[in-house]
Amino acid sequence: MKVIVTAPRGKMGKLITQVAASRDDMELVAGIGPKGRDYIGTDLGTVAMVGKELHVPVVDDLESVIDKCDVIIDFSTKEMAMEVLDLAIRHKKGLVCGSTGFSDEEMKRFEDAASSIPMLYAANTSKLVNVMNKVLEFITKTVGEELDIEILEMHDQWKKDAPSGTSKEMGETMAHALGKELSDIAVYGREEVSPREPGTIGYHSLRAGNIPSSHTVFFGGMGERLEITHHCYNWECFARGACDCAAYLANKGPGYYTIKDVLHLS
Repeated sequence: MKVIVTAPRGKMGKLITQVAASRDDMELVAGIGPKGRDYIGTDLGTVAMVGKELHVPVVDDLESVIDKCDVIIDFSTKEMAMEVLDLAIRHKKGLVCGSTGFSDEEMKRFEDAASSIPMLYAANTSKLVNVMNKVLEFITKTVGEELDIEILEMHDQWKKDAPSGTSKEMGETMAHALGKELSDIAVYGREEVSPREPGTIGYHSLRAGNIPSSHTVFFGGMGERLEITHHCYNWECFARGACDCAAYLANKGPGYYTIKDVLHLS
């Protein structure tokens, strides 16, 4: 499988490039950087600190190299991701997108793309996070209407969006298990408010230091509490999961896929 990685100097793009370069089932054919960066034209292996040259360039024009690949892996910004999406549709290329911060309308564009390309969107490509989502779904379906649900998510000081895309996926999973939409029951932070409204899902976001990722879901009952937590110590787990997602799209036809399909959790 031939792969293009976006943002190879970024914290995720760099790790994805390193993992992809180590796999026998993947061939990196280009990296895509934002226009104006001083590393444009440099070997991808050098830019992503792979430890060797890969003999493929980092360019700032995806359209000039897109036909060399089978799948694009995009962990960049939402602005760059939308440009990548448009080009993937135009050139009929598979796309794994892990960028976050999209509006509902922008997410709809990813879903619509599935009619013409293999499209896999995953706000979090950690295998254990997605196993956790399955556990959250089970708990919510079983006793969720009896409990108060709160989500606490922590990330590094540089993360641009809040709440995190992962916590939104968790909330959506639990809301759907309750037969509701997250947009109707989410409460973001609290200040000088009356007692908690039953049936809502509370969100709390912390940003500090270089915390890679931490998510805790609290199920609060009367006289007892259940906490489900996932801690990420570095971003390698996401990079490995992203490459697994790309490999999953090999020989897949158009459709909207998720990491649940990759892990057979559907």
